[in-house]
Amino acid sequence: MSISFKQLAAVAVIGLAVVPGIAQAESFSKLAGQNYAVGKLTKSKAGAYGWVVSNGSKQFFCRMDASLAYVSKKEMVSFTTSGRMIKVDRATFEARIGGPDPSIPQWSDLQAGRVKPADVGSCTPVR
Repeated sequence: MSISFKQLAAVAVIGLAVVPGIAQAESFSKLAGQNYAVGKLTKSKAGAYGWVVSNGSKQFFCRMDASLAYVSKKEMVSFTTSGRMIKVDRATFEARIGGPDPSIPQWSDLQAGRVKPADVGSCTPVR
């Protein structure tokens, strides 16, 4: 008996649909639209920056998607994928890109949980 690729794919889709307890990622925009509260910036166990978003009974960890943030008139920070924060000279950076970039968030806003959907990556349930 030979199983075709289509049959194997169908079995996999059905299997994943009926397996209970699999963590489903949510989008930050969807959670914010459902009045989830955003906590202060924190780090996950793996060292990634992000926010705990909750509605009282459910909690999600939403990873930070921003790679740069303004700290002051002279300083910026850059974030590596491993969670390291690197200081950047703002004047040098802005001279290279041609001026300030309004899409780059303020570090104080990120720390306080005042985030825009563009600054937030995927959200996974907190266990």
